[in-house]
Amino acid sequence: MNRIGVESAFDVLVRARALEARGRSVVHLEIGEPDFPTPAHIVEAAKKALDEGWTHYGPTQGLPELREAIAARVARTRGIAVGPEHVSVVPGGKPILFFPMMALLEPGDEVIYPNPGFPIYESMIRFLGATPVPMPLEESRGFSFDLDLFRARLTSRTKLVILNSPQNPTGGVIPAEDIQALAGMLADRDVMVLSDEIYSQIHYGGQPPVSIAGFPGMLEKTIILDGFSKTYAMTGWRMGYGVMPVWLVDAVNKLMVNSNSCTASFTQRAGIAALTGPQDCVAAMVAEFRRRRDAICGGLNQIPGFRCAVPGGAFYAFANITGTGIDSKELADFLLNEAGVSCLDGGCFGEYGKGYIRFSYANSLANLNEAVARIQKVSERWVAAAQPR
Repeated sequence: MNRIGVESAFDVLVRARALEARGRSVVHLEIGEPDFPTPAHIVEAAKKALDEGWTHYGPTQGLPELREAIAARVARTRGIAVGPEHVSVVPGGKPILFFPMMALLEPGDEVIYPNPGFPIYESMIRFLGATPVPMPLEESRGFSFDLDLFRARLTSRTKLVILNSPQNPTGGVIPAEDIQALAGMLADRDVMVLSDEIYSQIHYGGQPPVSIAGFPGMLEKTIILDGFSKTYAMTGWRMGYGVMPVWLVDAVNKLMVNSNSCTASFTQRAGIAALTGPQDCVAAMVAEFRRRRDAICGGLNQIPGFRCAVPGGAFYAFANITGTGIDSKELADFLLNEAGVSCLDGGCFGEYGKGYIRFSYANSLANLNEAVARIQKVSERWVAAAQPR
C-alpha cells in the first residue's frame, strides 16, 4: 500500500468544498470532468433499459451489442481492423490501466510513461513493483516527447510504453509524425503500448489525433483505452473500454470476474445509444470548450509571471508560472485560499510538472473570466514582492 498513489484533484476538491462550507466563494477549476449534462437521448436509453429489466448480471466482457458498437467506432475512427472479440467493457477507464498492467508487468520490468501525466500511471507502475521511466513532456515541443531521449530510454527491460494524446494535464496532442516515429522504434520490439485515448474526441485541430495502433506492426501490441466519461459527459456512469489483442482480453476477463463481475447492464444499454445515436451533442460541447480555451488562455497570458500555451485537445490549460518566482504548489494553495480559485499544482502530475499549474476549463465562460480576474487581482502581491527595495 505504500507504493500506491492517489489522484490529487479529489483532495483539492475536498479542501475547496470545506472553504465553501465556511461561506467562501470558490471557482472550481480542479476537477477534470465536463460540466455539461449527459445528452438526453442517452439518459432516456438508460431509463428505458431500467424499465425493460436490464438490472441483472451481464457478460463479464460486456454486452455483445455494445462491444460491436465500440469495435465499429474504433475501427472507423482509427482505421484499424478490430471486432467485438477485441473489446473489454469495464466500469470506468481506469480498469484498462489497472488490469492490463497487472497482467503484463513483473518486478524489474521498465515502463516508459509521460511526465507530467495522469498520476495513476506512475501509481500503478510502482504498485506492481515495476520501474517507472518518466519521459518529460516538453513545452517547447507542444508537450510531446523528445524522440532522441525516448530512443535512449528504451532498453531490453522496457515492457510497456504509455502514451496519452490528447493529454492530461497539458492538453498537448502528439503530432502524427512523432507517433509514426515512435511506432518505427517499437514495432519490432517485445514491448506493449498502452495508448490512453480517453480525450480522442476532444480536439481543436483540423485532423483528429492519430492512434499508434494504426501503424504497421502496432495493432497486435497496442491497448487502446477509451470510454464515455469525457466524450459524452458521463463521468458518474462509470463506463470505459479497452481494445486489445484477444489474448489480453482473456486476462482482463479473469481480472474483471475476480473484482467487478461485470459492468452495470443498464449503463451499457445507454452506451449503445451514445455511440449509435446523434453526435451533434459532442460537436457542440467541443465547440464550447474551444471558446473557453481561447478565453482562459488569453486571460492567463495577461497575468504577470504566467505563460500559457494554447492546448490542442482535452480541456486543460497548463500554465507555466515560473515567472512569478513562486513554487507551483505554494502558488496553487495561495490561489485557493486567497483568490478562491481551485486549481492543481503541476507537480501533482510528476516532477516535470513542477513550475506549472493546471486549470480545467470545464466550467462556464463567466466563471472562467471570474477566475482570471481573481488571479489578476492577487497577482499584485507577487509583483510587489519582486520589486527591489
